[in-house]
Amino acid sequence: MNERIVELIKEKRFKEVRTEILELNTVNIADILEELEIGEALVVFRMLPKDVSVEVFAYLSNEQQMNIINSITDKEIKHIMNELYFDDMIDFIEDLPANIVKKILMNTKEEERVLINQFLNYPDNSAGSLMTIEYVDLKKNMTVQHAIDHIKKTGIEKETIYTCYVTDSNRKLEGIVSLRKLVISDSNNTIEELMSKDPVYVNTHDDQEMVAQLFKKYDFIAIPVLDREERLLGIITVDDIVDVIEQENTEDFQKMAGIEPSEAEYLSTNIFKLAKNRITWLMILMISATFTGRIIQRFDDVIQAVVVLASFIPMLMDTGGNAGSQSSTLIIRGLALGEIKSKDIFKVVVREFAVSIVVGIVLAGINFIRIFYFEKTDLGISITVTITLFITVVMAKVIGGMLPIIARKLKVDPAIMASPLITTIVDAGALIIYFSLASWILGL
Repeated sequence: MNERIVELIKEKRFKEVRTEILELNTVNIADILEELEIGEALVVFRMLPKDVSVEVFAYLSNEQQMNIINSITDKEIKHIMNELYFDDMIDFIEDLPANIVKKILMNTKEEERVLINQFLNYPDNSAGSLMTIEYVDLKKNMTVQHAIDHIKKTGIEKETIYTCYVTDSNRKLEGIVSLRKLVISDSNNTIEELMSKDPVYVNTHDDQEMVAQLFKKYDFIAIPVLDREERLLGIITVDDIVDVIEQENTEDFQKMAGIEPSEAEYLSTNIFKLAKNRITWLMILMISATFTGRIIQRFDDVIQAVVVLASFIPMLMDTGGNAGSQSSTLIIRGLALGEIKSKDIFKVVVREFAVSIVVGIVLAGINFIRIFYFEKTDLGISITVTITLFITVVMAKVIGGMLPIIARKLKVDPAIMASPLITTIVDAGALIIYFSLASWILGL
């Protein structure tokens, strides 16, 4: 369907385009606009009904949103800004250059302008930067019937109506009540009789990752956001938390690969920016690799005496690095999901040690059979390589399990302690063990 509509647009058969495009979901319409040049996208955007165009705008990429804002009139901007949900508007404005933000603020209501400036001052990645002010608030002395009438009257403008928030005259949060509970309760019951009086909430400066963990723990649709005086300022909805989870996962993957985190899309990022994001860790790891070179130089006489020892170095270093990366990835993920706490470091070390013993015995056994029986390597060398492999695997898995937790204790992102750093540490340790064992077992 999308291909046919794009083809119709190319052929400028806009009457047919409008008929077919209005049968699509707003997300699919946004996907089509992403495929078009800005001129064609603008033509299609302007042929959409006003309510549909606002929904489509919310699903567009930041780049395409900016293109459209730069191309439409102030009147059209004013309509979009007035109709967008507040949190979507904040997300959009946060990524814009100052001159475009100024243009947008000129076309928003005065009270909204004040709120936008307040929201933009919340720290990045905080609960305050995620929240929306569009929630249903009730009073505890309302009856169920009165509350439902209030929801019918105001709910159309709210982000969600499934959870309602009970506040006093000073906006202090007193409780929450679900729409489901209202619908199935007697119409004469009061909100105070039905509401939960001990709601879970977050503060404006709480980190978004902690907020995401609460959503996961309690299966929330939305969570209230309070200030220091416990006044209700807004709510965070699950659709924003899905974006946070994706962002945090992407950031962790980038750090684990030794890349400086970036929220920009890969294909729209300048090549020099991509290079800058990668080069820092590559430089650090390149310099740190000189330690392994120094270790090899130190044992140069051992290698010259038994040249075949050098052929096993890549296998030992790769196996150690891979074993450490496996452990660190599991622990980092466990820390991110809240399944592992900093206090669990001893349990983690014990478990990783036990796992490494099993894995080490299997790998070392298979390796001994391979190099001694099939490759006919000298028995002393085979034993040296086999014992080194076993110790390296044990060392790598224990270090891989410990370092992320130590990083968390030191208030450093555990993802930094992933494969690049662990590989460097394990490589150096493996070489020292290897050559030391060779000197002892082979009498060199």
